[in-house]
Amino acid sequence: MQTITTVVELRRAINKARSGGKRIGFVPTMGYLHDGHLALVRASQMQSDITVVSIFVNPTQFGPNEDLSAYPRDFPRDEKLCQDAGVAILFAPDAQEIYPPGFNTFVEPGELAKPLCGSFRPGHFRGVATVVSKLFNMVQPDLAFFGQKDFQQCAVVRRMVIDLNLPIEMVTVPTIREIDGLAMSSRNRYLSEEERRRALAISRGLFAAVAKFQAGERDAQELLAIAKQHLETLDRLQYVELVDANTLKPAEGPLCHPAALCAAAHVGSTRLIDNVLLAASVR
Repeated sequence: MQTITTVVELRRAINKARSGGKRIGFVPTMGYLHDGHLALVRASQMQSDITVVSIFVNPTQFGPNEDLSAYPRDFPRDEKLCQDAGVAILFAPDAQEIYPPGFNTFVEPGELAKPLCGSFRPGHFRGVATVVSKLFNMVQPDLAFFGQKDFQQCAVVRRMVIDLNLPIEMVTVPTIREIDGLAMSSRNRYLSEEERRRALAISRGLFAAVAKFQAGERDAQELLAIAKQHLETLDRLQYVELVDANTLKPAEGPLCHPAALCAAAHVGSTRLIDNVLLAASVR
């Protein structure tokens, strides 16, 4: 595995791989890797000849009172996980490599960035769209792999790829969960043992709605009410919404299109997100 820290080195390695006819898969991450990230790596390895993983904690997607400075980091551990997983190139730039002095150009996402997390984290998806577009230009992959847990992020990036005519196939990989159902997240390490138990209310609520859906229930408000029964016990529920999986607009009446049930809540001081699809998968 090559560990690379500059764009110049990265492009040299990518050009060498591409000149050999290699198909390049890309997994962008903020590090502190877990099995969810490694599932993206495995998906890339199945569909690509070479897998590139990036580790960069992106400052532009954090708000002024969010956890940028405290975000978990353990680069030696991440590097070993990538090497053991068979990653070909690990790209680990510093902030100046991504945002050099004088940087003043951003990607402004549209309507998909406004609801759900966008309502509570102003500027977040502007930062996401900007750094992902930059990483796409640096790596120039054939395929890029994202986790369904970040459902709105996937929607925003997918729209950006289409709107900017980027020659990249975006692949969404199902959420990887702990045995008890909690969606894997780097932020789970913030939770105390007691908070970890209480956090299970999120997946319980979502799964309760899934069970009702599978039993034949199609009324959007009824499915939403079932999830809320569990989620309202959390410390601070930011939202639980049932939305059209493509437009992210609120789902109404009987569901006849792919829909996503999405939630965000604080357990203690930790903000967690999760979602489930209540119809056919969306790619």
